[in-house]
Amino acid sequence: MAAAAVVIFVVAYVVLATEKVHRTKVALVGAGLMLLLHVSDSERAFFSERTGIAWDVIFLLLGMMVIVSVLRRTGVFEYVAIWAAKRTRGRPYPLMVMLCVLTAVASALLDNVTTVLLIAPVTFLVCQRLGLRPAPFLMAEVFASNIGGTATLVGDPPNIIIASKGDLTFNDFLVNLAPIVVVLMVVFLLLCRRMFRDYFVYDEERAASVMRLDEREAITDPRLLVTSVVVLGLVMAAFVLHPLVHYDPAVVALLGAGLLLLVTDVDPMATMREVEWPTLAFFAGLFIMVGGLVETGVIGKLAEATADVTGGDLTTATMVLLGGSAVLSAIVDNIPYVATMSPVVAELAAGHGEAGHVLWWALALGADLGGNATAIGASANVVALGLAEREGHPIGFWEFTRYGIVVTVTTVAVCIPYLWLRYL
Repeated sequence: MAAAAVVIFVVAYVVLATEKVHRTKVALVGAGLMLLLHVSDSERAFFSERTGIAWDVIFLLLGMMVIVSVLRRTGVFEYVAIWAAKRTRGRPYPLMVMLCVLTAVASALLDNVTTVLLIAPVTFLVCQRLGLRPAPFLMAEVFASNIGGTATLVGDPPNIIIASKGDLTFNDFLVNLAPIVVVLMVVFLLLCRRMFRDYFVYDEERAASVMRLDEREAITDPRLLVTSVVVLGLVMAAFVLHPLVHYDPAVVALLGAGLLLLVTDVDPMATMREVEWPTLAFFAGLFIMVGGLVETGVIGKLAEATADVTGGDLTTATMVLLGGSAVLSAIVDNIPYVATMSPVVAELAAGHGEAGHVLWWALALGADLGGNATAIGASANVVALGLAEREGHPIGFWEFTRYGIVVTVTTVAVCIPYLWLRYL
C-alpha cells in the first residue's frame, strides 16, 4: 500500500507541475484513487484527525470567504486600495513593501490564510488602478504571510500543533521566533526589490489620476460596512484571544459568517456563488492524498530517517530538522507533516533537557518557511492561486515555485546563524 500511495502522490504532483490539468481535477482523482485502491477508506479520509480531511481548515476558509464576499459589496477594498496607492504615490516597490508589511503583521495576529483572503482583493484593485500586473504583488504577500505567521502561535496552523505537542505558550513563540521573523522580513523585502524589479513599472499618468481620487467616495454602503467591520472585528478578537476563549478559528469564522448573513439583507445565494469552491475541493483532495502517505507510514519513515541522521547530536539534529522540514514541507502540505513529525521531535527534545527546545523552533521555522517553496507547500499559497485564477490573473505552478524556492532558501539560510548563535 505504501508503494501505491507514493505512486499516486508523485504522479499527481507531476501532473500539477505540468499545469496541463486543473489542480482541482488532479486532487480529486488522486484522492479517489487512494480510496479505490484501499490505501485509505471513508472512515480515515473523512473522520480521522490524523489522516483525513482537515475540516477545520476547510470551514475556516468557507467562513472567511463568506465574510470577505459581504465586505466586497461595501467598497471597502477599493477604499483601502486607493488609500495605499496615494500613500506610496503610485510607486510600485514602496506599494509592495507597504502591502507585505501589513500582510506580515496581520498574519502574526490572525492566521496567514485569513490574511491572504483579506489582502488579495485590495491587491487586485490597486494594481488595476495603477496598471500593474497583480501576480508579483500577490506572490510577495503570500511569502510575507508565511514569514509573518511564523512569529506567533496562531499565525500558522503548524505552530498550533507544535505548541500542543511541545507544551509551548503564545509568549514562547513570540520571544523565540518574533526576533528572527523581523530580520527575515527585512531580508525578504530587499529580495523582492531584485526578484520583481522587471514588474516595477511606474505609470506617471495613472499615478496622478489615483492621487486625484477621494477614497471616501468608494464606499457604496456605509451601513453594511459598519456592520461588517464590527463582525470582522469580533472574529479577529476571537482569533487573537483563542488561548483564553478556547474556540477554534473554524468555529469563530463560521459563527461570524452566519451572524453577518443574519443581521444584513445580503442574498445568501449570491454570497455562496462567490465562495472559492474549487479551492476547497482541491484542499479536500490534497488532504486525502497526503493522509494516504501518513496512513501507510511513508511520512513517518521520512520523519524517523531525518531524526536518525542526527546521531543524537543536538547541533546536527537542529540543522537537519531545519533543512529537512523545509524540503518536506515544500512537497507536502506542512500541516500533516508537522503533525507526523511532532512526536519524533518530542522524543528528541526530551533527550536533551531544556536545551532541546531549540528543536521545536527548528521544526517551526523549517515547516513554516518551507511552505513558501512551492505552490502547494502551504494553505495560503493554494488560496492565493485560486483567487488569482478567479480574477483572471492566473499564477502558474512554476511561476510561483521559481520565486518561492529563492525565498525559502534565503530565509532558511538566515535562520541557521540565528539558531546557532542563540541556542547552540
